[in-house]
Order: sequence, then C-alpha cells, then structure tokens
Amino acid sequence: MDLNKITSPSFLKNLNKKELEQLAQEIRTFLIEKCSVTGGHIGPNLGVVELTMMLHKMFDSPKDKFLWDVGHQAYVHKILTGRASQFDTLRQFKGLCGFPKRVESEHDEWETGHSSTSLSAAMGMAAARDIKKENNFVIPIIGDGALTGGMALEALNHIGHAKTNMIVILNDNEMSIAPNVGALHNVLGRLRTAKEYSKAKEELESLINKIPVLGGKLASTVERVKDSLKYLVVSGVFFEELGFKYLGPIDGHDFEALEMTLSHAKKVKGPVLVHVITKKGKGYKPAEDDTIGNWHGTGPYKIENGAFVKSETTGPAWSSLIAETVRKIAHENERVVTITPAMPVGSKLQGIQKDFPNRFFDVGIAEQHAATMAAGLATQKMKPFLAIYSTFLQRAYDQVLHDIARPNLNVFIGIDRAGLVGADGETHQGVFDIAFLRHIPNMTIMMPKDENEGQHMVKTAIDYDGGPIALRYPRGNGIGVPLDDELIALPIGSWEVLREGKDASILTFGTTIPMAMAAAEMLAQQGIDIEVVNARFIKPMDEDMLHRILSSQKPILTIEEAVLQGGFGSGVLEFAHDHGYLNALVDRMGIPDQYIEHGNVDQLLAEIHMTAEDTVARMHVLLQQKQQVGLNK
Repeated sequence: MDLNKITSPSFLKNLNKKELEQLAQEIRTFLIEKCSVTGGHIGPNLGVVELTMMLHKMFDSPKDKFLWDVGHQAYVHKILTGRASQFDTLRQFKGLCGFPKRVESEHDEWETGHSSTSLSAAMGMAAARDIKKENNFVIPIIGDGALTGGMALEALNHIGHAKTNMIVILNDNEMSIAPNVGALHNVLGRLRTAKEYSKAKEELESLINKIPVLGGKLASTVERVKDSLKYLVVSGVFFEELGFKYLGPIDGHDFEALEMTLSHAKKVKGPVLVHVITKKGKGYKPAEDDTIGNWHGTGPYKIENGAFVKSETTGPAWSSLIAETVRKIAHENERVVTITPAMPVGSKLQGIQKDFPNRFFDVGIAEQHAATMAAGLATQKMKPFLAIYSTFLQRAYDQVLHDIARPNLNVFIGIDRAGLVGADGETHQGVFDIAFLRHIPNMTIMMPKDENEGQHMVKTAIDYDGGPIALRYPRGNGIGVPLDDELIALPIGSWEVLREGKDASILTFGTTIPMAMAAAEMLAQQGIDIEVVNARFIKPMDEDMLHRILSSQKPILTIEEAVLQGGFGSGVLEFAHDHGYLNALVDRMGIPDQYIEHGNVDQLLAEIHMTAEDTVARMHVLLQQKQQVGLNK
C-alpha cells in the first residue's frame, strides 16, 4: 500500500488479518526509514503499530476521541490519518510536529508533550459528552511509565468513583524513557504474569450462574469467593479496586486478541481498562534490544546497523559535564544525593547511579514528589541535587515555591535543557524557568558562559548553604574550552566583563554570549565600542556593576534565550527604576510572548529576530535614542 495516499483511517475496517499484518510491516519499514533521516521517537512508535491500527479499525475517529498520553507514540496515528507524505519534515522547521497537534488534524483531539495528562483530559471530554447527551467513545492511551505520575492517579480515582463511561488503554512496554521504577510498576509486573485470572474468574461466574438462587447468604459468599480468587491470583488488583473493569493483559501485537478485547470493552458500562503488553522498538533489532532508553528518541541513524549519526561537536555534552562534576564532588562530600524524575539517561546520571546507588533516587515520572523529597533531604543536612529538565520543572512549581524556597532549604536544582531545545518544540522549550523562579524569595539562579564556568558553578551550588540555588544549562554540547583541574566556588551575584566598551553595554549570559561577542565585533568595525558583560547570576544580580553602568548613562541591551515577561531584562528594568535611574535607556531581546514551535535552534532564533545582525540593529536604535536625548537637552 502507498501510505502517502491514505487520507482517512476508515479503510482499515475492510482489511482482513493478512492485510493488516502486511500493512503493519509496511508502516514499520516506513517509520524506520523516515526516522533514520529526521530522528524522532522511533522506539515508542514501533511498539504501537498493531494497537493503533486496531483502535482505528474498531472505533470511529474523530467522533471517538483518542488521547495519546505524552504523544510521542502518535506517529502511526498520524500516518493512518493522512499525514504520511509530511514525514520528511518530521520535527523540522515549519514541518510535521512530533506530537499530536490540533491544527494539523481533526483526529488530534488532545495535544501532549508532558506525560500523565490524558486521563484528566479524557474525564473532561467524557463529562462534556454526557452533559450534551452525545454518544461517542473516549479512549485515552497511557503508558505504564506515565501511569506513575500523580495526576494520572488522581484522574483514575475520579473516573472510577464517577463510574464514567470510558475505555482506558494501558500500553505496557515496561519502559517510559528509562526503565520504569516504583510499586505501581511492580503491580503491573504481577498482572503480566496473571493471564489465567480473567479466565478463572469467567469460569467461576459461569458456574455460579448455574446454581439455583438461595438468597443473600449465597450471594455474599460468592462475592467473598470471587474476592479471594482475585487476591490469590493477582496480589491486589489495583484497577478493579478503583472501580474499573479490568481486561487483560493481552498481546498488543496480536490483531485477533486486540479485536476480541476491544469488542468486549465497547460493551462495558462504566470505566474499563484494557491492559496491553507491547514491545518498544518492535521490528527493528537495535531498538528492540535497547534496555536503557537510548532508542526512545534519537537523532538520525544508519538503518543497517543502528549506529547513531554523530554531529560534529567540540565540547562535552552539557548534561554529562554537570553530572560528572557532581559525581566527582560526591566522592568527597557524603552529603550529596541525586534525584531524577525518570530521566537518568537524558540527564546523563548513570555514572552517579553506578557509584552511589544508595544516594541516587529515580522516582519515576513524579516531578512534584522529586522536588519535595529533595526538600525533605535538605532538612536533614543533606545536599540534594535535583536534576530536572526545564520543561518538567514547570510541573513542580508549587513544590519549589512552598516546600523548598519558603523554608529556605539548601536544594541544588540542575535545570537541564534550559533555553530553546529545537526539534521537540513548544511543549519542551526551556524558556519559562527564569520567569517563574526569579520572583520566588530566597532563590539563586545562575547560568555559565562555557563548560569550564559550568563546572565551577556546580562547585558553587554544592558549597552554597544560603538556600535553594538553580543552575541552568542548555541542551547539546559545550564549545570546547579547557577545563580547570581545581574547582572553585564563584562569589554569589558576581558578573564579569568579557569586553570593555564605552559606548553601550550588552548584558547577557549562557548560550547568547557568543552572539553578543560577535555583534560587538561587528559594531567595533563600525567604530562603535560595546561592553559585553557575562551576567552569569540572573538572581541576585551584580548590583555594583549595574550601578556603575547605569550611572555612566550608557545604553543597555539585555539578551536572554528565555521569555521576556518577568525575565532577566525585566530584572534590570526593575533595578533601574528602584534605584532612581529613571532616564536609563534599556532595551530587551528575548523570547516574545508566544510559544516557539519545533525546528533547528538557529532557525528559531532567526525567526524571532535573535541573531548577531539583529543585535547590531537594536544597538544602533539605542544609540540613536541616546543621541536624540542629548540633542533635546
């Protein structure tokens, strides 16, 4: 079949088993070939080919609502809903999004980039359906990893209590990104081995129905027998206790088993959970053999052997640099404890995990728990390193504010993937953390200009006992500077001048420093002398340096790869106002008031006018404004 000619999933209803199996193979071949060029979430999607096909065969999208939790397993869904021809642009600038996207298709009912949200959204959709007296199925598809998120458990509790008509598909592949952890994962493990439970229960119910009714005593006895069987065969049937009809576990690659079980599920009144066992990476050996999550999401790779195509880099990966520095210090400092919400691979924490198994905690997809656990550790004089992506730290805002910063606890927050992250797009851009952390009392925020300063900032954070301290670091690799052998703690709130200049000042930090230096050089060739400051402490700021610059009446341009509202530049304006520099000329460059979609970071920066050339143009405007002010005097 030419996948590019698919316009609607309705054709699936007429396919027999042999035709379905042939189509599944064609889809897998298509995904392996396309993702080898663009990169993407190949492992999760290879695992849900048959499941996605059968969902579209058994239900009627978009009338019936599919909600893909996290959304990185929706490529097959996109193919079956008419988007195969766009896969050459997957995760590319202005191309096909790697997650469900409502503006792309009427079949994308729910947009997701973070996990554990589908069940709550499904409850809302089902409630709306019932209020409007409509008749359709609501089908969230959630992974076993996402099910560890607290929000998912809250929704399960509500759905079961309300007895809402809903079919929950639990896609159990034993992994999220890294191997799953936690007691709930162990419950699912027991369920995987309890395939005889449903059969035995059905046989018991059939036998009971043949016995003449002898009154309430027999009925109550029967229920106790059924409960005993349940607990005997499956230790604590979690979902049935929450009010769900549990079906499974079934082989998620078996078309007949899927059809039979989904047919049964459609007839159930109230909430039903279909437990489907799938193999992440199925059909492509390198992805199938992955046990640690390397094939969850990848860049380009060679199809013949699965070797990843390495980009040309000069410096170490930022995640590795920060994690390795923590690991080295942890050998000397027994207070250091590391916590991650299911990202030991993404944040390159395997070395810490290996060296300090008793001081390393992967808590699963549970960012709120991770943050408050760090606070608890800090109350006992430990030094927790909470390694968390910027986009996931958003999910723990209240815990940072209420549990960490309010009691002024010494938690070291490593904000991984700070700034634009590129192909993962608007759900993952790490551009909000400065704005939502800077206003919190007791918080210290810093970002290094290069990897050498980065390792010194790790030392600074671990030595610091003045309250919470956050170190932002970007996705990707450093610039390749030499690393000092001896680590030193930097003075809190200190900036450094990278380039002297009398005409104006650029205040910036982190990934935008090279752009600022390039702009200053371009302006120097025009006879304009620009000072460039590494404003490495976003909070607290270097007040002495700010007084010097503002009192000299030099125009200031702030640059940040973060949102402007409430960001670093806003802090400079606040300082100028609060200290009476009412005539200060301050301009701000940063992320405008919009979500930034997917694409190469350089393309995205050009799109929002954050380049060296844009910096030069903004500086010319500032200098003209200064000249105009001088003439008016």
